[in-house]
Amino acid sequence: MSPPVRVGTRRSPLARRQSGDVAAALEQRLGRPVELVEVTTRGDVDSSPLVSIGGAGVFVSALREALLDGRVDVAVHSLKDLPTAPADGLTLAAVPGREDPRDALCARDGHTLATLPAGASVGTGSPRRAAALRGVRDDLVVADIRGNVDTRLGMVADGLLDAVLLACAGLARLERESAITERVDPQVMMPAPGQGALAVEAREDAALDLAEALLGLDDGATRAAVTAERGLLAALEVGCSAPVGALAAVDGSTVTVTAAVYSRDGGPPLSGHHHGHLDDAVEVGRHLALTLLTDGAAPAASPYTEERAQ
Repeated sequence: MSPPVRVGTRRSPLARRQSGDVAAALEQRLGRPVELVEVTTRGDVDSSPLVSIGGAGVFVSALREALLDGRVDVAVHSLKDLPTAPADGLTLAAVPGREDPRDALCARDGHTLATLPAGASVGTGSPRRAAALRGVRDDLVVADIRGNVDTRLGMVADGLLDAVLLACAGLARLERESAITERVDPQVMMPAPGQGALAVEAREDAALDLAEALLGLDDGATRAAVTAERGLLAALEVGCSAPVGALAAVDGSTVTVTAAVYSRDGGPPLSGHHHGHLDDAVEVGRHLALTLLTDGAAPAASPYTEERAQ
């Protein structure tokens, strides 16, 4: 009997759920056992602000090391955590279909962004969300928080905060959508590039049957959309943890990406959109990034180097 395929995962409930979904799909395609292997990342054990320990990439590096040294055969990431630079010896083998990419407000008493009382406290570990929030409600108090989904929701339930901002996708995967009091319109708060999507990495020399099974999990429209979003992020040269929002959509052979670069003080974001053929998704994102840079996006984006840990 062939040995089980080992799927590397972070140990948080959300990471295990996401990885478990991928593992189940792989097992069905391969017809042989697939098991989860927990890998502890620095971001999971160090509660310091992410800016001080390397940004969102700290959730990825340990999984990549486990792949390269053969401890796991596949690694599953939240795609928005994935650095835009390629990793030697590894390939992005699959981008499954995307969940709802929007941000979610989870507030006491059913409040929305519009109805939260002045002075209400809203928790987030994301400078993108914090900056966008200040732009629409500068009378709210933004609290910098860390922790998994249940920890953050508990801050509202226990009365420590009036609301938290999370990703709709994570709440859906954990069957916690009942906690959402508002799915925030992207025109109000543009999602992080890649939000709602998963990244499944494997070694470039992966066995043929595994490579084919992973290819079967790939969703072409989702891959094209996130490729455009990440192309923009790479061209801005500010990293996956910058206060940049981007969301792309595919219609036939056309991909359209919309983006916003937020200002720390809550000032108006720099925003724009661009479209092109989905085969040129990277260049579509890059073109928009160059336009935003010409408009002054670099100074707005560069001070932000941390992002959420969910």
